[in-house]
Amino acid sequence: MHLGQGEPRQATLADIVDKRLLLEKLVEKLRAERDAANRIARDTAEAANHPEARPENDKDTRKLELSYLASGQAARARELETTIAALAAAPLRAFGPGDAIALGALVTLESADKTERVLVCSGGGGTSIDDGEGVVRVVTPEAPLGRALLGKTSGDEIELVIGGKKREFVVAGVS
Repeated sequence: MHLGQGEPRQATLADIVDKRLLLEKLVEKLRAERDAANRIARDTAEAANHPEARPENDKDTRKLELSYLASGQAARARELETTIAALAAAPLRAFGPGDAIALGALVTLESADKTERVLVCSGGGGTSIDDGEGVVRVVTPEAPLGRALLGKTSGDEIELVIGGKKREFVVAGVS
């Protein structure tokens, strides 16, 4: 199954610039998510320490539940901060037609019913970024699609079972 059109093109400096812009948009989204997690953690911690959160009886766990929630949100914010730092420091490179997919690759996938682009990153999986030409979905090597893409090159076929349904893709381009 080869759905690609024509020969693969050479990667250019423009590809790196485009990926830098994608990464900047991804980092911006993750910063907003981090800020929200910090705000929720702070607000929830304050609520846990509010006089109204004091237990009314030995079965009342409001304060404990709020403390757990605040702790979880703070941990999420720290995790996002680590991801943001890693993405900001990630070196970018252009991938040529014969290069294997690795972290930092912008991959065009074709299936029988659609064409989609994914950015393989160390973090931010599941995030969608609009680059003005369409949506680019972020995948990590831990995700099934990310695992399947690593090491593949333009023209390679990939089969995945997603939601119990078999999906077939062709790597139409790597930059």
